[in-house]
Amino acid sequence: MKRYGLLVCLALGACSTGQDPEPDLVAIDVLLNPDPSMVNVVVGVNTRLRGNYPAGFALGADHAPHITVLQRFVRVEDLAQVSEAVEEVTRRMDPTGLQLTATGFYYNLHEALGLAGITVAPTPELLDFQAEIIAAVQPFSVRDGTGAAFVQNPNGIPISQSTVDNMNAFVPKSSGQNYDPHITIGLAEPDFLQSILEEPFAPIRFTPNSVSVYQLGDLGTARKKLWPQE
Repeated sequence: MKRYGLLVCLALGACSTGQDPEPDLVAIDVLLNPDPSMVNVVVGVNTRLRGNYPAGFALGADHAPHITVLQRFVRVEDLAQVSEAVEEVTRRMDPTGLQLTATGFYYNLHEALGLAGITVAPTPELLDFQAEIIAAVQPFSVRDGTGAAFVQNPNGIPISQSTVDNMNAFVPKSSGQNYDPHITIGLAEPDFLQSILEEPFAPIRFTPNSVSVYQLGDLGTARKKLWPQE
């Protein structure tokens, strides 16, 4: 346990150095990593979006394409136990066997831009997995976290309040019957996103490739992998 806790500490960059204080809370995302075929689809669309809005984020190692299962604030000191709880549920339920379907594009307004994604149809098996993950992480969940728990924006802009609010309200607002699985793909101008929305979309069947725990960044982006350790 001590070695595992040290690895998580190093991954977060939160180990005590005698200078900056350790953050108390971490904004985590228990997520499904799509299979390579689906990753290729979303990265391709992300490239189109950045052609319209070059300042938008690129999907990749620092912004992993994913399907959120659960977002929670947890204490840094509990990260090892959280990861072990997620690992136990993953081993028992093996969500990599799930058959999922991407159903279409969407976007939500974010200031003068739109934040776009691809919707994924919920299935009973996916809902069961989410319910088990929520129950496993619940003993470690903390309410009323702040933007300090996220990976900070490199440009110094504070974490958006909507990101913090969504995190605090994820259960029950985005769980159970309210669960809306999706893959966030990037930022662009609303008129451009509307044109994409009007394009035909053939449903895409895919499977999850694996389960991970990430520290979130702004807009719910998966920024820093915490578990499993490479």
